[in-house]
Amino acid sequence: MPIVDFPELRASLVRDGRLMAFDVGTRTIGVATSDVRRTLATPLLVLKRSRLAADLERLADLSGKHEVKALVLGLPLNMDGSEGPRCQSVRQFAANIAAHGPPALAALPIVLQDERLSTAAVTRGMIEDYDMSRAKRAERVDAAAAAWILESALARLA
Repeated sequence: MPIVDFPELRASLVRDGRLMAFDVGTRTIGVATSDVRRTLATPLLVLKRSRLAADLERLADLSGKHEVKALVLGLPLNMDGSEGPRCQSVRQFAANIAAHGPPALAALPIVLQDERLSTAAVTRGMIEDYDMSRAKRAERVDAAAAAWILESALARLA
């Protein structure tokens, strides 16, 4: 399914059903999921990137397991709101989901959510609130950033 905007997504979603968010990086993909009522976002895991087909297959398995109704991808806009090379990469990843993903994944609507400062906010919280070491933060920050992205999307949908 193509990329949709938030009003379109809101109109097409059934009342209950999970959303899944991806924080797509060059080496990892942070994954988070919402509850069925779409009120809470929870970090799920961080996938190490490999071949595109393998990545899409793993994401399809996760979305099927969690009965996901739509996908949210973090869009790393520049601070001035403009799009740079990283945005192009995320847009291409979304296009690859629709064009090359397993049918169950490719059929899901995709919405792009501004993710400016998500990693910085999550990292700062991990340091201040949990006094987490650098190694532990590195393992979890992408999934936590995906949850932050998903929380922002859920707020827009509410």
